[in-house]
Amino acid sequence: MQLDKLPNTTALINKVEHLYFSGTSYLGVSTLPQFQEIVFKNIKVWGTSYGSSRNANLKLNVYKRGEEFLSDFLNTQDCTTVSSGTLAGQFAIDTLKKIVTSFFYMPKTHPAILPENALPVFDENGLNSLLIDENKETICVVVDAVAALETNPFNFDFLHKISSQKKVFLLVDESHSFGVLGKNGNGISPTINSNKNIETITVSSLTKAFGINGGIIAGKKSFIKLVRENSLFVGSSGMNPAFLESFLDGQDLYKNQLIKLQENCNYVYKNLKHLEKITISKNYPVFFINDEKIADYLLTKKIVITSFYYPTSLKKINRIVLNANHTEEQLDKLIASLLSY
Repeated sequence: MQLDKLPNTTALINKVEHLYFSGTSYLGVSTLPQFQEIVFKNIKVWGTSYGSSRNANLKLNVYKRGEEFLSDFLNTQDCTTVSSGTLAGQFAIDTLKKIVTSFFYMPKTHPAILPENALPVFDENGLNSLLIDENKETICVVVDAVAALETNPFNFDFLHKISSQKKVFLLVDESHSFGVLGKNGNGISPTINSNKNIETITVSSLTKAFGINGGIIAGKKSFIKLVRENSLFVGSSGMNPAFLESFLDGQDLYKNQLIKLQENCNYVYKNLKHLEKITISKNYPVFFINDEKIADYLLTKKIVITSFYYPTSLKKINRIVLNANHTEEQLDKLIASLLSY
């Protein structure tokens, strides 16, 4: 299906209006006139792009202000921004490759943070034996905060079972939770309870909930310093400065949209939680119906959802996505259609 205009809560498909429960614009800001005015204002100040290395002699102050805000927001020592969430993951992995001896991955990890030759955290016997032996080494565990086909964050209790002899970097991709979960949308990384030998690094896209092209890498000052010295980082342009300024200016709007999103999530959860085939959580805007024909059925009701083959899944993913701008009337139509299926 080809679209000629960015969808909000509806999309025109073959000139017919459909309800739109797809995409990843969870806070729904990218189509909001109030947010667009913020972006337009900042483009007049910072232009449409800035093609210069972040390490050049001339520096834009918006990067310092934005990254200090993000560090406080995420409760980390430091943070840097890059042009996309995927690139944030790649920068973090490339930097970690110079530090760690081996990588381990949790199930369904996104390709952006999945290195070649990574080993599974769990095998048929439980926690991988290489994580509990007494060998002194530096390793990395990579994980999506919320995995594909899931609606709750991972349980990180397994971290306490990893041998204390190991220095562990925990790389968490918050792309689908940043702006949506946590205190005021600051994600789940600040709540991860880990041992002293474990250092958390957070990467995320800003494109999803926050509606601007960009990505972040957050963690201890020592690690972020290594990222900023990485040759790929030095040789690439930074995040669009007008978008980063818009992120700062949009904080009140983001907070209001998050309240609306949580209300929509709670409303749908209350009405659908009893369905046998559903995977849904009270505070998460994405849920799943365990039936491969659901997307085709909803299309007959003039409702479009996300349906495609995901890189980390063997079967087609059918995601039903809520955003903050959906009205109760629109939600009622979705609910009625699912209840009658």
